Amino acid sequence: MRDEKQYQELKQSVLNLGFVRWGSLVKRFMPCGKPGCRCQGNPPQLHGPYYQWTRKVKGKTVTVRLSAAEAKVFEEWIANGRQFDRIISQMGKISLRVTNRLLKLVPKS
Repeated sequence: MRDEKQYQELKQSVLNLGFVRWGSLVKRFMPCGKPGCRCQGNPPQLHGPYYQWTRKVKGKTVTVRLSAAEAKVFEEWIANGRQFDRIISQMGKISLRVTNRLLKLVPKS
């Protein structure tokens, strides 16, 4: 019964998630390469921050540059996607335990 209760709680938590995105959000500082620019100094003062969302599409890495405002909402969506993955993984483990118990009750022919 404990597994079934936990499974129902996990299902409810999926319903409470907001929008999801998969991938990674990176905040980067980069040099421009222009001679004499502050980014070429010692120590270098890099340009940025630049935000990038990276993900796989059909096996290829796709990167999209984002504004600071876009990065803020992407951060939440990506966190929701990771939470969704954790919940589904937990549901899978519980399902395996429960279905293994249920299979023992099925008569063998």
